[in-house]
Order: sequence, then C-alpha cells, then structure tokens
Amino acid sequence: MLEWHSWPGLAISTLIAVAIAAIIALVASLILGALGRRRAWASQLARGCRVPFRVLLLVIALWVGLTIGIPFDIPLPQAEAADHVFLIVTIAAGAWFAAALVIYFEDLGLSRYRLDVPNNQYARRVRTQVLIIRRLTVVAAVVIALGAILLTFPGAQAAGASILASAGLISVIAGIAAQSTLGNVFAGVQLAFSGAIRLDDVVIVDTQWGKIEEITLTYVVVRLWDDRRMVLPSTYFTTQPFENWTRQGSQLLGAVEFDLDWRVTPAEMREELARLLARTESWDGRVGVLQVTDAVGGFVHVRVLVSAKDAPTLFDLRCYVREGLIGWLMRESPRSVPHTRVTMAAPDEGSPRRPRSDADAEGLFTGSPDAEKRATEFTESITIVPDVERRDLEDPPAHA
Repeated sequence: MLEWHSWPGLAISTLIAVAIAAIIALVASLILGALGRRRAWASQLARGCRVPFRVLLLVIALWVGLTIGIPFDIPLPQAEAADHVFLIVTIAAGAWFAAALVIYFEDLGLSRYRLDVPNNQYARRVRTQVLIIRRLTVVAAVVIALGAILLTFPGAQAAGASILASAGLISVIAGIAAQSTLGNVFAGVQLAFSGAIRLDDVVIVDTQWGKIEEITLTYVVVRLWDDRRMVLPSTYFTTQPFENWTRQGSQLLGAVEFDLDWRVTPAEMREELARLLARTESWDGRVGVLQVTDAVGGFVHVRVLVSAKDAPTLFDLRCYVREGLIGWLMRESPRSVPHTRVTMAAPDEGSPRRPRSDADAEGLFTGSPDAEKRATEFTESITIVPDVERRDLEDPPAHA
C-alpha cells in the first residue's frame, strides 16, 4: 500500500494535481475557443487571461500536491516555510489573474467606443478615463497583494503597530518628499475626469502643434506634427494655458490670407474658390467664404475661411486652397499680384525757384575752364613739405 506522506507519494500527488490542473486549463481553452469562433469577447478573454489563469492553476496544483504528499521526515520548520512560500506565490498569481480580469472587462467596454469615426470626442473621453482607471486598478492590485503577503508573516502585526505609532512623522516626511509626484498623480486623475484633454485631442502646447498620445497618472505624452514626442507633467495641463482644438468636436475652421493689389476682383476670386472646394474631398461643406477684411497701406487683405472634419484634413485643405488660388492669380489675374508704386511729380508752377548759377548750368567740375580749374585743385598732386623745412619756414632765424 502506498504511503502518501513519503517521497514517492509526494511525486505521485504532485503529478496528479498537475494533471488535473492541465485538464481544467485544456477544457477552459476548448470552451473559450469554441465560443471565440462566434463571439469576440470569448477570444479576447482567452488572449488576455490565458497565461495568468494557467500560472494560478499550476501554483495551486503544486501546493495541493505538496500538502497531500509531504513526507513525514521533513522537519516541521522546513515544511512550514515551503507552505508559506506557496501561499505567497498563490497570492501574487491570484492578484495577477484578478488584474487581468479587470483589464479584460475594461477592454470589453472600450470596444464599444471607436476612435476611427467622425465626432469621436465622447469615445476619446471614455477611453481616457478607462485607461486612467486601468492604471489605478493595477496599482491597487499590487498594493493589496503586497499587503496580503505582509500579513502572512507572524511579525507583521508588531511591525504594523510600530509603523502606526510613527505614522505622523512618516506622513509629514513622505508628504514633503513626494509633493511633486503626488501633485502629478492628482492632476492626472483630474485630467481624466474633467475632460480638459482626451486621447487624440489636437492641442497647442508651448507653441507646438500635436496630438495627445498618452495620459498617465504622472505625465502626458504629446505627439508633435513631425513625429517627435513632448512629455509634459500632468500638472502642466492644470496650471498652464494651452489650446485644445477638439474640445467640443473635431470639426475646425481655418484661414488662408493674401495681400493683393487694389486691382484684384474679389468676385472672380470667390468663384475660383468655389470651384476649388467642389473638386476636393477634404472640405466638409460647412464653411467656404472669401472676404476682403482690410484695404490699407497699398494692399487689399483677402481672407478665405474653409472648414474640415479634423485638424490634419484642415491643414491639407488650407495648403490646397492656397496653392490653387496662387496659380489662378498668376494665370488668370496677374494684375492682382502686389505691386509697389512710386509717383514722380514735377514742382508746382507757382512755387518760388532758386536762381540758377553757372555751376548749376555747367556743373561744378565740368563744362567751362573755371570748372576744370576747380577740378584740378581736387585731383592734382599735393607737395608735402618735411617737418624740418616747415619749422624753418614758420620760424625763420633771428638774424634773417
């Protein structure tokens, strides 16, 4: 007869427990695989929870096999230590599986809110909030698991009492040391539920145009127009002003401006704008106007307003309209190109005139013998007298 509390019994009990765990995992995989062919949620559950579920089953199976077949010749402290290790590993695996389940349900809810559709501001808001909740869930699962593991140690109660006795001092020190971090955490939660920014929002921060790519508990990642990433602390968006172009909706207006000559014909230019907008799919049909907004300083200021479904499409539409109107101006209306005019006016007949001299009529240095003489005074060589001779000439000897 087999003695279970022996080394052969330990091996057999462990193999039986592992086999039972493998059968359970196989049955669960087959059931979810069959459902996954008809239901998307089943395949999503299998992908997200397969690994933590199997790890948890394996740990429990090994623990049960050890409990059933542990030999009597193993000392009690070692047996208790092994049992304690399996308890800790089971708590950790259970926390992993619980976090995976929560993330699965969050993803299941997010699948109802798509971002690849027009007017997706509500979906982006929900996705932002759920992603923040996901991070909080993972942090909570880790904290709870660590607390449960600490409670399994016999001296945890005494350590907890000593920690509570000095909680006041520790809280003050932790508050001072982690003030910036805690501020960013609270700011991240505030951003998630206030709706100030959401994933895929188009923003301008620090004169940079970009999209909100990621929102965490402590920082926000902005993907700039040239694929650079700007990482900002969460407190930036709660303390500094910034522009959010998609706060209420993704549809936007954009301006294309020209400084043209006074001979421009706005009516013809407006007709060309209508033809350009009719030939592109970037225009959403809401706004397409051309107005003369100013006419001072020798130029006519023309502003074109167009609308598009989102910021990238609006940028392309503005470039398209600008290029098309410039081509039309150069081709059909070159007179509208800006010109600089200079008016040359003769003096009035009634204004007094200065008497004309010979120098005015003949020129200062040309035209007469006197003028030529004056020119030679400026162009002929100059004789330089040495300093000694100059002093002799200026101060002749007394006997001279």
